[in-house]
Amino acid sequence: MQCQFCKKAPATVHVTQIVENEIKKVDFCEACAKEKGVNDPTVFSIADMLLGLGASKKMEEATAAKGTEVVCPSCGFSQADFKKSGRLGCAKCYTVFADGLESLLKGMHKGSQHKGKVPPALRRLVAAHARLGQLEADLKSAIDKEDFEQAATLRDEIKQAKQAEAEVG
Repeated sequence: MQCQFCKKAPATVHVTQIVENEIKKVDFCEACAKEKGVNDPTVFSIADMLLGLGASKKMEEATAAKGTEVVCPSCGFSQADFKKSGRLGCAKCYTVFADGLESLLKGMHKGSQHKGKVPPALRRLVAAHARLGQLEADLKSAIDKEDFEQAATLRDEIKQAKQAEAEVG
């Protein structure tokens, strides 16, 4: 088996990771492993192993654009801490490190917004509430434009939407 990077020397260092139930293997020769820092655990970050080689560099580039080391004001977690552990310190870290994380999350998942399981009744309630909010915004816009026919139609739709929301909730 040859090194996947230089494609010349035989691969002697093998890294295996499981991402979304899919096994991914990376095979290095001794020189490429040393160059990538795979042989030295202090240089090769867990974040790189979890998110793919070079992932933490993308995050560093995003923070370098800001000019200073970014630290979460809530938990004190820094980018260096993320690079070492591959984890964030608290929920606020997602906002603080958003610039660098977005591209990493998109690479790992189908998107950067969590869309976990939601009970069907709650999903219907949220959809009904969102529709009601949109109708109310449209009503306000129609009134501002003095389009009273449209406003009357929207008023009726809002009444129906409130009844539907009450039935769901």
